[in-house]
Amino acid sequence: MKNCSPLHTHLTHKYGINPSLKTIFGTLFMTALLITSCDPKDNNEDITSNSEIEVATPQEYKNIKEQALANHTENFNFNAEDGSIMFTTTNGSQIHIDGNCLTLNGNAITGQVDLEYTELFDKGSMLTTNKPTMGVLPNGDKSLLISGGEFFIEATQNGILLDTNCPLQVTIPTSLTGGDDFDMTLWEGTIDENENLTWEENNDAAGQNGVFLDGTLYNVFFASFGWNNVDRFYSDPRPKTTLLVSVPEGYDNLNSNVYLSYDGEDTGLANLDQYDPVTGLFTEHYGQIPIGLECQMIFATAHNDNWRYAIKSVTITEDQTYTFEYSETIVATEAELTLLINGLP
Repeated sequence: MKNCSPLHTHLTHKYGINPSLKTIFGTLFMTALLITSCDPKDNNEDITSNSEIEVATPQEYKNIKEQALANHTENFNFNAEDGSIMFTTTNGSQIHIDGNCLTLNGNAITGQVDLEYTELFDKGSMLTTNKPTMGVLPNGDKSLLISGGEFFIEATQNGILLDTNCPLQVTIPTSLTGGDDFDMTLWEGTIDENENLTWEENNDAAGQNGVFLDGTLYNVFFASFGWNNVDRFYSDPRPKTTLLVSVPEGYDNLNSNVYLSYDGEDTGLANLDQYDPVTGLFTEHYGQIPIGLECQMIFATAHNDNWRYAIKSVTITEDQTYTFEYSETIVATEAELTLLINGLP
């Protein structure tokens, strides 16, 4: 008799197999997930002892995140002498750039320019690329942001990074992130030595940079290349707490991550970005998780060229420790995992 995996239990008990499932879980995809998740042995994974656990290396984990990022990246080419140019992305965003403003070592350039552009609008894509929405509070702590779109833009010539001496503009349809939100502001992203992305609000005293809502469009103006985000802080008046998460043996912050998907929020993803090598625990040590919050806790790592993950539906209690076991994990492709995360409540 088959023992159903955590995914089967998660879907049937949490959501039920019925027509009310989110449309993103089409019948074929749901059927495939249930068929492939009803026994680790069906995936040639007989999880019986630690000796049989396949622990991902840091490089393997880095590789699948980089591949996910590449899958969301578009490339454009133009001539700097053409002046102001506009490109439209697959999702319908518009990139406005003036070739006359591009410089190399402070000098204006001529000739062909390569433009690299990445945009992320959903929490599934944010997870697979490890680009969560954690913003820095005025006191230096971090808290969840709700995003109107994350994007990366970079211009190069012959592989050398260029600068710009005038503002860049990206226009994003608000429909990509759930509609108009007048509280959205501009944030700049910084990636630390552990490859975690943190957002800091771009407070432009001159008023030249920022987010301007125009009908059903966010017009975003910013001064430099790199990661930028249309964001606002998640707001919840309930008392806050910290939490700890134990992951399977052999995993740490170099070959895995732990994320929180808040129920009801489709464009925000929290990251437990602190790891204690002594205790082996991930933590949100800022104390910004609302007590009573219903959320989905996600363990993510690599399995060869695919993803290994586990999801727990939890209600946050004060100072709680949660545990992921290797036997709870499931292997999925990037596309399958993205659909699953986007279909969470």
